[in-house]
Amino acid sequence: MHLLFVCTGNTCRSPMAEAIARRLVAERGLQDVAVSSAGTNAWPDAPASDGALLVAMEHGSDISEHRARTLSPELVAAADLILTMGPHHLERAEALGGAGRAFLLTAYASGAPRAVSDPFGGDLDVYRATYDELEREIGSVLKRVADQRAP
Repeated sequence: MHLLFVCTGNTCRSPMAEAIARRLVAERGLQDVAVSSAGTNAWPDAPASDGALLVAMEHGSDISEHRARTLSPELVAAADLILTMGPHHLERAEALGGAGRAFLLTAYASGAPRAVSDPFGGDLDVYRATYDELEREIGSVLKRVADQRAP
């Protein structure tokens, strides 16, 4: 299974989501789960934002090698489950062929559709709050994935 996280610039929310999901997949021993991220309006090869980098480091994840990439039909086609940070990201993923496999992260995780807060331009506390929100939601997503795979 390939999970794809999508935000706007692929420098804040989706790279943190990717790092969180990779860690939780490993901790939970989920087999054959790949994780990646992209942005609907990414500047290709841009690094993760300083806030995302620092907050990820606080949680033991190194995203210093992350480079932004733009959401494309090829990335959408390669993903089994596309989890977006906001409604406009969902619309774009669906327009690129992801209908039926693309969902708001919060809606898929808990059934409560809302956008994940965007920390861009905020201080570290704003990034920390977004990281915590992502960690909760992704934990719920991976529980759902594991439950669906259980015999």
